[in-house]
Amino acid sequence: MRRLSPDKVPCQFELERLSITSSLSIDSIVQKMAHAAAEKKAAEIVILNMKDICSYTDFFLICSGRSTRQTKAIADEIRLQLKADGVAPLRVEGEPRGDWVLMDYLSVVVHIFTPEARDFYRLEVLWKEAPRVQAVTL
Repeated sequence: MRRLSPDKVPCQFELERLSITSSLSIDSIVQKMAHAAAEKKAAEIVILNMKDICSYTDFFLICSGRSTRQTKAIADEIRLQLKADGVAPLRVEGEPRGDWVLMDYLSVVVHIFTPEARDFYRLEVLWKEAPRVQAVTL
């Protein structure tokens, strides 16, 4: 999690961003999300460290489901497991259609794709300068 410099007065968005994560660290949250996705058989789970690249999030978690039904199940499992720790997404987009579900947890943005949508958008290529973080298997 980024630290605020003493001379910077945080805006309301930054305060919300820091407080949305409950008592868990951002690193443990993204790992818990990866574990939840793996429990629903998500494929190609990738965690990108975005801290030095963009200002709106610390991590991207990118994964795939074989079908829209599976992408929705992965999103449901992530939401359920994080809710138990008091962490909720600011917003979720794309669930009705299911080919790209985006879950915005502010410090972590989760992208759940069908294989076709992932091939089309190619976020790993777009953000290729972002370091990859190893997902810890629990």
